[in-house]
Amino acid sequence: MNTQIPILVLILPFFAAFFIPLLSGRLGEKVSKIGITAQSISFLISILTLYHLTRHPPIRTSLFPDLATANPLFGFGLYIDRLSAVMMVLVTGVSTIIHVFSKTYLHQDPGYARFFSLLSLITFALLGLVTSPNLIIFFIFWQLISWLLYLLLAFNYTHHETCRAAFKTFIIFRLGDLFFLAGIFLAYHYYGTLDFPLLFEKASASNITLSLFPGDLIEINVVTAISLLIFVGAMSKSAQFPLHVWLPDTMFGPTPVSALMHAGIVNSGGFLLNRLAPLYGLSPVSLNIVFIFGAFTTVLGASMMLVQNDVKKMLGYSTIAQMGYMIMECGLGAFALAIFHFIAHGLFKASFFLSAGSVIHTTRVEPKSPKLPKTVQGLSGPKPAMVFSRLIWFTGFIVTLILPLIILFSAHDVFHIPLNDEAHGAVIFLFFGWVTSSQAIISIYRMNATASWKVIGIMLSALALIIFTYLFAGELFTVFLYPGPGESALYFEAAALPAALFDSLVILTSITIISVWVFLYAKARGREILMPSWINPLKERFYVLFVNRLYLDLFYQKLSRNVIQVAHKLDKRYLSWLP
Repeated sequence: MNTQIPILVLILPFFAAFFIPLLSGRLGEKVSKIGITAQSISFLISILTLYHLTRHPPIRTSLFPDLATANPLFGFGLYIDRLSAVMMVLVTGVSTIIHVFSKTYLHQDPGYARFFSLLSLITFALLGLVTSPNLIIFFIFWQLISWLLYLLLAFNYTHHETCRAAFKTFIIFRLGDLFFLAGIFLAYHYYGTLDFPLLFEKASASNITLSLFPGDLIEINVVTAISLLIFVGAMSKSAQFPLHVWLPDTMFGPTPVSALMHAGIVNSGGFLLNRLAPLYGLSPVSLNIVFIFGAFTTVLGASMMLVQNDVKKMLGYSTIAQMGYMIMECGLGAFALAIFHFIAHGLFKASFFLSAGSVIHTTRVEPKSPKLPKTVQGLSGPKPAMVFSRLIWFTGFIVTLILPLIILFSAHDVFHIPLNDEAHGAVIFLFFGWVTSSQAIISIYRMNATASWKVIGIMLSALALIIFTYLFAGELFTVFLYPGPGESALYFEAAALPAALFDSLVILTSITIISVWVFLYAKARGREILMPSWINPLKERFYVLFVNRLYLDLFYQKLSRNVIQVAHKLDKRYLSWLP
């Protein structure tokens, strides 16, 4: 395979973005075929590139060799390794589906050509991001994505709430980018390069300490400072607390934009952490902080999702929780698991948003409430036999309880994993598999009102599928993306949590899952679990708190007003000093 061919993956969407508005007057809505064709060809080339990289080293190309020789800092080119190739397949694949969906969804919209042009251009920016050879080129595409997302979110510029949400998103991105840019300056100042391989090599070979205050009052490792500053930039793009407030407000934008944003753009923060994994692997403090923010965002995002009454906002908060999972996995050193996670999330969340858009479009066309299918109507029919209900409940409960023991014995006896090493990747994969499968089994039990052997079969099948996927697919991703000898093990070791904290998290999660099964059993038998008198008022307060999004929006509004007032006072004082 010619190493220049992958350049077409970027060039095709780029030229499609310019030809669409130029030919819109002549072709009308047929210009959508330009974007669809360009994305489809890019998708096929991305697959060929991924296959090529399974047997060959990373591809490095320079678009302007003379410029790269004069100043390597601005050497525009491509750096495509296995991580980049996987992301190229994801971006082009999802973008192709969204282009096809938008062809009919935006029929007769006055901004039809403008939308497809922006959609192709932001696909080009995403592809440029994942193939950037250094941090400065990465940051340029990072900025381009922010600007293009603003234009896409404000596509219906006559709607005030849409423009307001787009501007809010843009401002929060700027806040994160300030820290990101500071991290880039710091990296170049101390290491003299922003090229990824050379940067990692110099960072691992040196141990520089930075003094934050005079007199060496507080000292911090330069790698830790750089990685934390860059992480703030990742937090803004991937909607991590407290910079998550922009994501729920973007639901006013077109559904295809939501699909592309939740399937690709919000994942850019996780990709950034993966691209800089060798840098983060040198700073256990940074990885622990990444884990804390990811875990906290997961809990908050899932909690706020449960109180939503709008389908798109519910999906938006679900994305916040899933991005928290992804960041948390990076904080545990499971970088490959994070890539596997957001590939799966990107595919199903894109389909969710496109399905939601289809349902919303149908409800606007059909004013009457559609009749429920007979299978759905039957859910409110007679209750199943209590004996069989108990059998289903006990099946789910016992499997959930026994599964941790199966994991422990198989990890120790079959895979020969030392269980006293909490940092080992396989143990983390298995634990995530147990939690996910337990959630799936609980959901299957709650959604099925008819008792049958099918329910038990689905429970066991879901258990086997999820555990197999997390253990083997997770390990395969680790070997494929980080093939260096001992590379992934070093990340897990650097991210290792204190033993007491790790055990406490496992015990707390186990108790939570078991408590849910007890609650479901009591509810199915018509019994109530006695709760302290302070529980109900506390539940109401939490409900109000989550409905109001933790009041962070009000806090930011007051903070912005205070900043504007201070700025006005400073302007007046400065003007009074002028002659």
